[in-house]
Amino acid sequence: MDVQDAHDDPESPFIPKFRAKPRSTKGIKPSLRTICTTLAGISLFSFAFLLLKPSSHLDTQEDTQDAPSYSAVFDSQSYVQGPPTQRFRDNLRNDTQYITSWASSGWTNDVMTYGNLIYLALITERIPIIAKFLSSHIDSSTPAFVFGEVFDVPRLSKAIGTPVLEWHEVKDSESQVLDDLGCWSVWESVEKYKEDPRPRGSPILGRLKLDISWTRTPDWVKLTPPGIEDDHASFWSLAMLGFPEARSRNLGLTNHPSPQHQVSLPPDDHMLCFDYLYFVGAQNPWEWDPDYSPAWRFVGQHMRWNASIERLADAHARRAMNVPVDEPTPPYISIHIRHGDFRDQCGDVPVDQCLASLSIIARRVSEVQEELRTRKGIEVTQVIMTSDEVDPEWWSGVRALGWTWVDYAAERTEEIYGNWHPVFIDAIIQSNGAGFVGTRGSTMSLLARRRVQSWHDGPTRIVQWGWPGADDH
Repeated sequence: MDVQDAHDDPESPFIPKFRAKPRSTKGIKPSLRTICTTLAGISLFSFAFLLLKPSSHLDTQEDTQDAPSYSAVFDSQSYVQGPPTQRFRDNLRNDTQYITSWASSGWTNDVMTYGNLIYLALITERIPIIAKFLSSHIDSSTPAFVFGEVFDVPRLSKAIGTPVLEWHEVKDSESQVLDDLGCWSVWESVEKYKEDPRPRGSPILGRLKLDISWTRTPDWVKLTPPGIEDDHASFWSLAMLGFPEARSRNLGLTNHPSPQHQVSLPPDDHMLCFDYLYFVGAQNPWEWDPDYSPAWRFVGQHMRWNASIERLADAHARRAMNVPVDEPTPPYISIHIRHGDFRDQCGDVPVDQCLASLSIIARRVSEVQEELRTRKGIEVTQVIMTSDEVDPEWWSGVRALGWTWVDYAAERTEEIYGNWHPVFIDAIIQSNGAGFVGTRGSTMSLLARRRVQSWHDGPTRIVQWGWPGADDH
């Protein structure tokens, strides 16, 4: 079972190219025997390589052709002065502009927030600096987790054509120096529920030892017209504040002194920063869902899994499906069903009529199986369920359908790897399905759907819920 709501394909084997000292071949003609022997050797080597190469159903996907190692593409040290420093500013290059923000919305939403940050970095031609993930959705005592230990940062940098830095590469994680920094407060301009909205902080600011003086962004950063209640800001409106003209015209807006040093600072130009970037779109709110989504197309789909954690997830999936050691990982359909807090949205509708039944979910699985069969010629019988459901009878029903799941308690996953890993492994298993079935309204399902579609050209379905017959079609 997954914990709460919240792929990097297997790396190609390294094949060294040995370059012997060149020697003259003038006047030497290979004999027929030599040619035949060479060709036979090449054929045998190729056959042996194919026989011994680790494989899985993912090896047949189109995206495996661009999965070399990217470890040397962008050297992060080339975009700072050197090793992490006690004060972050001492490590910034004078010829480089940076951008950062922070997350505080649960892991999946934080992934989307950092995706928005990186997209904003692209359109402002700045280098993004990414902070760690906070464990607000698991246990607040769980240590923050490094972005690059979940996602393949070198590969991401290669794909988007710009380096991606992490805060621990800029400022020493053990530093006790409190840095002053002026940032823009987006939340103060767009937040719709409070009469007196304030900047949105994040616990990560304390861990980074940052003392922020916030300046309210102008009202025109809001994505939707005045009078429409929505919390989204516009990418390009925010981008304007990263350039001299718009920045200088708006420095006189409401400023809040930093909480500890009590200094009032204008928004920093060298390190452009915003309080909260989850609610940002180019044309419409909730923009990670539609096919045109720029944040997904230019950033999100390139945020592939760190190879180590993906191998760990694959091992968990194989054991859940009882795959013999000497056989490849078979194609499977992944499911994500979110129940937990969604029960609270049922209102007067009885929960058993509000949430989709297993029979409704099974119908969606059958649709995905049929599409895989007709469109790709794949017969997929393995199904892996991920869910935050805690009712044992519900899980017995899952088993009765012939489906399986990862038993994290039996695997001792948290005990061995930490509290974060069930969440990560669920997301990776979801993303590596040959097809996927998810839950309407869940951002975890949203990202899984987009990954399966983009990375594996897989069919997906989203189960509707909320009232009797919601998923009728």
